[in-house]
Amino acid sequence: MLTTPSVDLTNCDREPIHIPGSIQPHGCLLSCDPAITTVRRYSANAPEMLGVQQRLEGLSIADLFGADVTHDIRNAIAAAPDASRPAVIAHLPLANGQHFDVAVHRQIQGAILEFEPSLRRTQPLQLAREMIGRVKDINDIDLLITASAKLVRAVLGYDRVMIYRFEEDGSGKVASEAKRHDLESFLGQYFPATDIPRQARILYMQNPIRVISDARGLRVDLLPATEEQAAPLDLSFAHLRSVSPIHCEYLRNMGVAASMSISVIVNDKLWGLIACHHYAPKTLTMSERIAAEMFGEFFSLHLLALKQKRKLDIANEARRSLDRFLQAASHHTDLDEILTTALPEFQSLFACDGVGMWMNGRWTAIGATPPRGSEVDLARFIGEVANGRIWSTNTLSEDYPPASDYFEDVSGIMAVPLSQIPRDYLFFFRKERLQTLNWAGNPEKTYETGPLGDRLTPRKSFAIWKETVQRQATPWRDSDFEIAEAIRSAIVEIVLRHNEVMHEERSKSDVRQRMLNEELNHRVKNILAVIKSLVTFPTQDQVPIQDYIGSLRGRIHALSHAHDQLTRGGGGGTLNDLLDAELLPYRAGRSTIVVKGPSATLDARAHAVAALVIHELCTNAAKYGALSRDGGSLTVTWQEVDGGDCLLHWSETGGPPVGPIGRKGFGSALIDRSIPYDLGGTSRLEYRPDGLDAEFCLPGRFLTWESEPAQEEKPPVPESKFVEGPASIAGLEVLLVEDQVLIAMDAEMMLADAGIDTVITASSSSDALNRLKTFTPSIAVLDINLGRDTSVPVAEELVRRGIPFVFATGYDDRSVVPDELLSVPVVRKPYDATALVRALADRLANAASE
Repeated sequence: MLTTPSVDLTNCDREPIHIPGSIQPHGCLLSCDPAITTVRRYSANAPEMLGVQQRLEGLSIADLFGADVTHDIRNAIAAAPDASRPAVIAHLPLANGQHFDVAVHRQIQGAILEFEPSLRRTQPLQLAREMIGRVKDINDIDLLITASAKLVRAVLGYDRVMIYRFEEDGSGKVASEAKRHDLESFLGQYFPATDIPRQARILYMQNPIRVISDARGLRVDLLPATEEQAAPLDLSFAHLRSVSPIHCEYLRNMGVAASMSISVIVNDKLWGLIACHHYAPKTLTMSERIAAEMFGEFFSLHLLALKQKRKLDIANEARRSLDRFLQAASHHTDLDEILTTALPEFQSLFACDGVGMWMNGRWTAIGATPPRGSEVDLARFIGEVANGRIWSTNTLSEDYPPASDYFEDVSGIMAVPLSQIPRDYLFFFRKERLQTLNWAGNPEKTYETGPLGDRLTPRKSFAIWKETVQRQATPWRDSDFEIAEAIRSAIVEIVLRHNEVMHEERSKSDVRQRMLNEELNHRVKNILAVIKSLVTFPTQDQVPIQDYIGSLRGRIHALSHAHDQLTRGGGGGTLNDLLDAELLPYRAGRSTIVVKGPSATLDARAHAVAALVIHELCTNAAKYGALSRDGGSLTVTWQEVDGGDCLLHWSETGGPPVGPIGRKGFGSALIDRSIPYDLGGTSRLEYRPDGLDAEFCLPGRFLTWESEPAQEEKPPVPESKFVEGPASIAGLEVLLVEDQVLIAMDAEMMLADAGIDTVITASSSSDALNRLKTFTPSIAVLDINLGRDTSVPVAEELVRRGIPFVFATGYDDRSVVPDELLSVPVVRKPYDATALVRALADRLANAASE
């Protein structure tokens, strides 16, 4: 006694659609023994369609078709033994005068022959070639999908062609559509996973093309019925296999009368279908069917190639971004700063809405991330579940319930460990994918009782049913994990390098500290010695004290300028400028200084070494040599020699007699050893009785030679161009903006000596702006840099009120000054009374002429 199993939502999955016991009526079928000698089973319409007036069971194939046709059939099946690839014979003539397209394939128990009436001879290869030629050069996945739907409809003539892509949850989305103009569109709609049961998906993988010529579900039974009931014939690979009544009803509910589907198989998985609908019965010829099958296989391969190309492009772009990150990181030792700066670069590697970093108990984030205060518990949870590996989810609130408080901003997360210790992580976040899925009908099927009893009834209405998917983010794909792994590898490399650098730095820190202390001590002694030499009272009684004071002020001013040039030359510079800067303090004396040579630019390393050596040479010359007394002479020349090297000659004469040289001091050792040790050059020092004669060779790889020679003596460059000013500025009211009180007091005394009694001093821009509310000066002196502030706001206010002013600075940096104020004259600090008064007088004269 047969029983009917109880009905539930998996009934469709258990329907034996591969052994329906019947076929579609647009052809007939014969089942034979493996040798194709005798008919075992046949479809009920086979005698009439083949022109035979008797039962076919047990009939000889040779008697039925004749020797020639039998021979062709046996040769065809021998050439195609795989059941999934039936042999085909197009337009085969039979004894009754009809032509048939024949498909033959083997089974374990025998062979199956399918006959379809053939009206004309067509060439499936030519048709497939034309279809493939239309899309083979397309290099974009979306364009391929769109163009293919239009192409299939144009060639095969269906009313609607859709390319249907499966999602990860089994549901399907209509990715592209070509349709008759009067039909509603299914483009972008989702179909539930239950529309294609599990066993149907298996058959789509086995048999890549499926044609339903008439959705009314007309069926032709297989005979003999008793044998078919006892051992149903497996029709998995038969084109004529009849259709499930449930599926036919599904199609009729949609108004579809005929359909065809082509499987799209990518990486041995069912990626989707090319689904064709027609609103009247439609039968494809075998040639059209073969061409469609070949096109489907090419489409699958081309789609796979484009997906691989897209994956490779994404990987290459990620690698380029990581290379930029590694290159930038190679110049830094602060790991936190490196990774914090790189967060925007990481975010651009794949689709995410925010990036966060938890490192050493500190949280840094950009974009859509968990709210402040929740990162500690989240990092602790990730550390427990990830265990030092990459971990991800697209339903964070399910895995971590506290995330329910912010699921709209963060529903997906990928955590990438920054080290082997499960403590520090880089987080990538995705927002909730709050999307309305346009399902073609309610995905929940209903039960109905009908003539066949309890069965699963397809949906009767296909009005759009909307399902809102909440608390889920877009799933992370395989390519995302590959990029995350690349990021992890790059970060681990940086962390390892950072640890190595830190270890090396720790081992060298004591040595560097000792060297720094010794160098600082030496520099302080040199500075004190220079100052002592500058303030020494002149030995000649005839030198007036005022001349001496003026000379001293000039030397201190020049020394300040030279010191600024040396300390700000970290990026390299010309040899001539370096010598001029170091020798500038000594040009105010009565010594003769000659500097001559072609223009040569030193790179940063050579500039630093040369600055140190020349500084020591100048200091020693000022303490013991030609620059220590009037009448001394110093000549510095250089020239380019073979290989682009620079040969520099230092010659002193007229200084105190040079006696025997005992133990060398630290400065002398630096002069003698720095260039050979740091640059691989040479040095020669000869202490002659009349003065030092030295020669140094700087390797050419550190220099760039210019074509035009440098001038022997550069005329002093005026700090600003002034017209002739008034003879006196006595009685003016001056605003002085200066943050150093001693310098301000010195300037006030200079201005008082010039007859200016009203000097209002401000130490910051805000202080100056407040004083301008009640005080209108005749002119102002503005120090450009005021510690943490600048005087630019004050300058802009003075321009607005039409009050003239000059800038003051201790070094050549006007980068903070707006372009419209670059023409304002500049006074050098430390202030020189004559220069300061002259600048104010000429600035007032300029303002009056304007």
